[in-house]
Amino acid sequence: MSWESTASYYRFMNEGVKKRLGGLHSAKIAMKSVDFGPIAKLQARGEWQVMADMLGQEAKDLERAGADFILIGTNTMHLVFDQVAAHVSIPLVHIADAVAEQLKQDGISKVGLLGTKFTMQQPFYKNRLKEMFSIDVVVPELSDQDIVHDIIYNELCVGEILAESKNAYLEIISRLQAQGAQAVILGCTEIALLVNKGDTKLPLYDTTIVHADKAVKLALE
Repeated sequence: MSWESTASYYRFMNEGVKKRLGGLHSAKIAMKSVDFGPIAKLQARGEWQVMADMLGQEAKDLERAGADFILIGTNTMHLVFDQVAAHVSIPLVHIADAVAEQLKQDGISKVGLLGTKFTMQQPFYKNRLKEMFSIDVVVPELSDQDIVHDIIYNELCVGEILAESKNAYLEIISRLQAQGAQAVILGCTEIALLVNKGDTKLPLYDTTIVHADKAVKLALE
């Protein structure tokens, strides 16, 4: 939703196409970038149907622009994935499916999940991993969820990267490992701006990279 992670998506998809095709090749992308301010307020008020209709209209624009399939470049808004998909006749590529496929490939059966409170608390993400891919999900305790959520909205979404916030995330990741997590999903597309694979021995799955890579593979097929 924030332009911070939109820039990451754009870069990863172009890098993915260049890596596979070489030369001067780059990704053919139709992109609708939204104003996150009003959406954040709607999220806080729980007005999910309003947001579903908003994103549905954006998806229609992408279909009219000639897109073959659509990505919603955020984990949280997959809460309205089905409603958005109903607005168009082309496929939507679910971010949790892309991550789950990679987890299964890597032999991960129990994973920690970091994200907004909506993603960590509501069932749309956790249940999909469990029911469709037989992957167990653990989330931080409520006080840690507050920390994760507040850092996302008050810092990462406005491009603020703080060392103390990184340390807080790494401590929370350690507690997830103590709960039996074999890996951790960075289940908000801004989190990788703060922590990455080199910061901990526990495998971290950057949903932005995984989702973008899935899009590249589908596009080139």
